[in-house]
Amino acid sequence: MRSPMHRLSARMVQNQVEPGYYPDGAGLYLQVKAAAESSRVSRSWLFRYNHNQRPTWMGLGSVRDINLADARQQAAECRRLLALGKDPIAERDGERARALVEKQRSMSFDQCSQAYIAAHRDGWRNAKHAAQWENTLRLHASPVIGKLPVDEVELRHVLLILEPIWRDRTETASRVRGRVESILDWATVRQFRRGDNPARWRGHLDQLLPMPGKVKKVEHHAALPFAGMLDFMQELARQEGTGARALSFLILTAARSGEVRGATRGEIDAETRVWSIPGARMKAGRDHRVPLSDAAWKLLPNPLPKDATTLLFPAPRGGQLSDMTLTAVMRRMAVNAVPHGFRSTFRDWCAESTDFPREVAEMALAHAIGDRVEAAYRRGDLFEKRRQLMGQWARHCG
Repeated sequence: MRSPMHRLSARMVQNQVEPGYYPDGAGLYLQVKAAAESSRVSRSWLFRYNHNQRPTWMGLGSVRDINLADARQQAAECRRLLALGKDPIAERDGERARALVEKQRSMSFDQCSQAYIAAHRDGWRNAKHAAQWENTLRLHASPVIGKLPVDEVELRHVLLILEPIWRDRTETASRVRGRVESILDWATVRQFRRGDNPARWRGHLDQLLPMPGKVKKVEHHAALPFAGMLDFMQELARQEGTGARALSFLILTAARSGEVRGATRGEIDAETRVWSIPGARMKAGRDHRVPLSDAAWKLLPNPLPKDATTLLFPAPRGGQLSDMTLTAVMRRMAVNAVPHGFRSTFRDWCAESTDFPREVAEMALAHAIGDRVEAAYRRGDLFEKRRQLMGQWARHCG
């Protein structure tokens, strides 16, 4: 005689098509539901119990995945938990949460690295920045800790990454360290790892590695002395091509290469002769206005394009000039300097040959300055002083 607890059979479970609830006994039910917009039915297991004097239904899974014997075993486990005063649903949810945490802690460093970059990519200035992160981590961190669970990354692993390159490639090593630190911090906040960050510098790695600035002297961008600008600009004027014109514009505006190469018609106010660069294209992320001297204005297309998106210094075959185009112009001229160095030339000239306040020169270079000073000058005539400064710079360059 069949036990009152086992009212169902495997055949009954598979053949039952009438929607409803069919008890197997001791809280276990077969649920049959008609599928929406279909003649088919779905079958699943439920366990019914009372918790805190309230009837509760707990889903155990589909008949397709769980047979009758397994469903009875799950129901027996639920009854065991109830006998111990525990809620079966709460216990199951807690077990799933613990399993998720363990899975997260098993995420590899490479997986965390990819997730970190994806989360921050939109906040970075350009795709090149993200590519630098990916390349340095792939070359230096991944071979050591890429496949290692992020929760297992320790000081010895970080040193294995940094020590081989700390003395010969100090700047790269310092960037790698900072990027590893950021990823491990991210993993800690996401609860993928616990404990201190082994890539932290202050009060940690600074006790084990020499200061980057003392390992290898930082090499500044090669620059021309400002006294030689007249001869250089005369020679530059004899160079042909958009690259030479863009380089002249860069020098006369003290701008960066990317700002010049990406300049569009929409950024130019023809009435006031002001070049307004949006913050998205600036290193500091803030809008920057550049007063254009007569010499700088003459380097722009004449007439100016009508389309606001048209580049002012396009590549010969369309699109933006590459970051090497301006450098190539200087190499053809056999000059021992780089385009970015002209910002240093301009700054030296401001300090040694003019009476303009330091803050005016710093603002012309779009450098961040102290909040009190910036606020004071923005309320005054700082922009007009910069217009005078750039006019004098243009005259100095001939």
